[in-house]
Order: sequence, then C-alpha cells, then structure tokens
Amino acid sequence: MENKELKYKSELTRATDYLAKNPKTLFLGQSVVYPGNSIFKTLENVPANQKIEMPVFEETQMGICIGLAIAGYIPVSIYPRFNFLLLAMNQVVNHLDKLPVITQGKVRPRVIVRTAIGSERPLYPGVQHSGDFTDAFKALRLQNVEIIRLDEPNQIFPAYKRAFERTDEKSTILVEFGDYYNEK
Repeated sequence: MENKELKYKSELTRATDYLAKNPKTLFLGQSVVYPGNSIFKTLENVPANQKIEMPVFEETQMGICIGLAIAGYIPVSIYPRFNFLLLAMNQVVNHLDKLPVITQGKVRPRVIVRTAIGSERPLYPGVQHSGDFTDAFKALRLQNVEIIRLDEPNQIFPAYKRAFERTDEKSTILVEFGDYYNEK
C-alpha cells in the first residue's frame, strides 16, 4: 500500500484478504456468511468456501478451530465481541495454550482469534457487549497464545501477517476496536 493515510476498517479488510489467499485458511464465527456485525464487511472478499457460519456456541467454536488447526488448516476464529470470547476461555486456556505443553511440543495448534471491543458510538450496547479484556487475558500469562490489541490502523496488517506467518507456532488473539471501524 502506498504511503496514504491508513484507515482502520480498510486495513482489516486488507489483512483478511491476505489471509484468505491461502486456501487452507478458514473463517469461522457468527456473521461470517450472513451480515450482523461490523466484522462481516471486512470478509466480503473471502471466498464462500472459506467461510463457516457458526451458531452461538463459543466454546465449541474454539474446540472446532483447535481441531482444524491440528488437521493442518489455518482457522480464524471470529468472536464479534470480546465478551463472547470469555465463553471460550476453557478451550483457550486449557487446550489451545496447553496442548503444546501436555504433548511435549508434538501438538501445536495455531489458531488466529479475531475479536472486537464493542462499539459504544453512536449507541452504547451495554456492558455485555463492550468489554475490553486485553489486560485480563495478558495477566493469564499464556505461553502459546499472544494477545495483541490493535489501537491504530498501521498496527493491523503487520499483526495479522505475524499471526499468519508465525514460525514459533503460537496462536494469536487480535483485539480490534468496534468504534474505530468508522472513526480512524
């Protein structure tokens, strides 16, 4: 991209398009195939056969993504709100992060987790949809999952590229800001 001013949403779309170039990349979550949240618009260029719409069962979604990663796919597990990712904490902490430890490095699932701090403008969605748990996740000191909060547009593409091209086989949780889709 030229040295133009980067925009938050367009950088998310660019990063998603980059991930989708690999046919082994699968995007799973709510509003992946059907509209319903801000993340949906950033997936418009992703081929239909790489998108899997999921019901609201966050822990199972993460388990499916771990299984897909073990099978050689690159799952992008999408949780439209950070609050929803809390429901998958068992899978994140006790499986995604610990499988490399439990198996002495033989099983190293690599999942890219995409979540967002819910937008508060123009309407406040309530406390169940606007939490930022970045610091709480970092306090868990996960060994095989990196948490990256995307505060500025120029952070987005490098963070997604790093998550995709990791050589250390760690998973990555990328935290977006819903308000920034239209503000930055």
